[in-house]
Amino acid sequence: MFASPASSQSLGDRFKSLFGGKPEEPAQGAPPSAPEGEPDLSCPPVSIRAGASTFAVAAPGKQPIGNDLRYQATITRTARDCTRTGDQITARIGIQGRVIAGPAGNPPTVEIPLRVAVVQGGVQEKTIATKVYRTTVSMAEAGSEPFSLVAEDVVYPVPPGATGDSYIFYIGFDPQALKPEPAARKKK
Repeated sequence: MFASPASSQSLGDRFKSLFGGKPEEPAQGAPPSAPEGEPDLSCPPVSIRAGASTFAVAAPGKQPIGNDLRYQATITRTARDCTRTGDQITARIGIQGRVIAGPAGNPPTVEIPLRVAVVQGGVQEKTIATKVYRTTVSMAEAGSEPFSLVAEDVVYPVPPGATGDSYIFYIGFDPQALKPEPAARKKK
């Protein structure tokens, strides 16, 4: 699924509303947001999933290390906003990052696969909802380009009781999302 911009609001405007319009402020320390009429609505914190904080791509047939690295993407900032509608919560998750060209040369465009998941934390984590997004970055001669994505359609049921306090928005790169689905085997 590709994240599509809202027709009345530019991508920059959406990020300013999520990130507060001040690039110097870290978004991860922001308090949970709740509409004024819903003081009990808790918007889970955003956390980058362990092992999914960087996305490195190598020259074909090589490992993404040393001189074989074509480019690497990292996540630099996150933000979130939640709205309750009936028995559902709709979250907007903002992700900003940077793609840096490696010594093996970068392609003119790079496709970045990101996954957003709503997880109930604890000893046995439970995935509530998950969705993959892709964004394309046009690379320039300088070899370092920012990227941003606002996932506006993360929807999950309102958690019962105080279980919402253990919810987390996990984000990270998901290289498997770029691979085509395997074709189903035909039975003979």
